Amino acid sequence: MTQARVVFEDERLLAVDKPAGQATIPGRGDIGETLLAQLQRERGARVFVVHRLDREAGGLVVFAKDAEAHRRLCAEFAQRRADKAYLAVAAGEMSGEGVCEQPLREFGSGRVAAAPDGKPSRTRWKVLRRLAGAALLRVEPETGRRHQIRAHLCALGHPLLGDPLYGPAPRPVGGEPRLLLHALELRVRVWRDYELRVEPGADFQAAVDSRLTAI
Repeated sequence: MTQARVVFEDERLLAVDKPAGQATIPGRGDIGETLLAQLQRERGARVFVVHRLDREAGGLVVFAKDAEAHRRLCAEFAQRRADKAYLAVAAGEMSGEGVCEQPLREFGSGRVAAAPDGKPSRTRWKVLRRLAGAALLRVEPETGRRHQIRAHLCALGHPLLGDPLYGPAPRPVGGEPRLLLHALELRVRVWRDYELRVEPGADFQAAVDSRLTAI
């Protein structure tokens, strides 16, 4: 597995490009060194978790370097003032753009699904490029529910390629070896205005390119 790498750092904040397949923090059934443990081992110092990225997804994750930075950054995320954008490859024919506002509920299995008694959730999506049997999307979650993008796109009938949990069998969807979800951009305004971006890795781009040539 590709090693996580630091893409930005100052005295308060640490931004990391997490590879797909590495857990951000310890979770049920996860194996291998987590991103949090790796960073603390390499740096010999504590870092503080601000938000999480699904183990199966890759891309931008931010950590705080001290308790005060942690408090302020967590408040930005909790109050929905942090702007996030992802790249995703969804199965099926899609065009244009839209918003999914189906409430999401977490079930005992760990899966998340649309349900009338779920928590309010909102995801914006826009097709960037049509692919063979799929579409490359820019996705902006305006709430921060667990598995929100994956559950919302699945509820729309367009599960993400490579998803081992959501979408019809057989899974992973489309036979892709990894989940095609990448945390692309983050903008957060605290003691300064951070605009962070991490381009997708070679494995993500290769999956997109293979469907370009197949059209």
